Amino acid sequence: MTAVSESAEQVEHTTVLLQEAVEALVTDPDGFYVDGTFGRGGHTAELLARLSARGRVLAIDKDPQAIASGEERFAQDDRLGFFHGSFAELQNVAAQMEKAGEISGVLLDIGVSSPQIDQAERGFSFMRDGPLDMRMSQDGPSAADLVNEASEEELANIIFLYGEERASRRIARLLCVARTEAPIVRTAELSRLVESCLPRAKPGQSHPATRTFQALRIAVNDEYGELWGGLMAAERALKPGGKLAVVTFHSVEDRMVKRFLTARAGAGGNANRFAPELEQDAPQFEIKSRKAIIADAEELDANPRSRSAKLRVATRTDAPAGTIDAKAIGMPMMREKSK
Repeated sequence: MTAVSESAEQVEHTTVLLQEAVEALVTDPDGFYVDGTFGRGGHTAELLARLSARGRVLAIDKDPQAIASGEERFAQDDRLGFFHGSFAELQNVAAQMEKAGEISGVLLDIGVSSPQIDQAERGFSFMRDGPLDMRMSQDGPSAADLVNEASEEELANIIFLYGEERASRRIARLLCVARTEAPIVRTAELSRLVESCLPRAKPGQSHPATRTFQALRIAVNDEYGELWGGLMAAERALKPGGKLAVVTFHSVEDRMVKRFLTARAGAGGNANRFAPELEQDAPQFEIKSRKAIIADAEELDANPRSRSAKLRVATRTDAPAGTIDAKAIGMPMMREKSK
């Protein structure tokens, strides 16, 4: 568990599947490792604790607050370096550091962090009123820009595809009507509008605005596109025998990771069992188990947010890196805009 000061308040963040992920990742205490989603440094701290004086860690994060807090927290440890950007850029970053194909392990913890959700001013949560932002990088178009400028069709597609919200068209229609009267710029306002056109949640059900907020966050940060790019970048950056460990919290993300690793391990098989066997490239990864690692009872009791977490681990082979189509790993694809 880590506690990091943000603005005037103290924000607490518990790293999920910490021991399981780092234990699976570290095979060489003198190696070079990448924490592609630094967050508040839980995985990085554990990585550093397991490495020797010659071991190194590169921490990557899009969030400038995360980088700033990390540089302050780990200022005395010269084994750690930071890169402000996306883990999808890992291939280029590794090349610039002359580490391409030499990295011992890459860790990706996908999704939004607790401090980002819990800070009202970041605009991720429907539970706290704040500016409708949702940008992890705090740069580029915000959720407010998307809600107020996208067409009704585009909004409906985003909410349906990324939020799996059946009432997406009804919600999009209402948002487009509401924004003609005044721009939608606050999380509480968006939450109220979405809630007004959906049935009241029954006990035990999630808040009516959950899926819409999720969809907008994914769209604003291109989360699925970056996961696809990050998986391919890790394949190119890892050395033979290097480990890739990915923690996901959403079924779509887990599906993408599972299909990517299955395909790259040469375990996809033929779509038609009567078709002739096709010559396949040598597998880029080895997978010991297709079953994901999940939180145990003790962690579930201590941290309910770990309930949906899944960890998948694979080992890089010496086969040349390849490419894979986003559709092949189940990445949701937006429809082309109507002309």
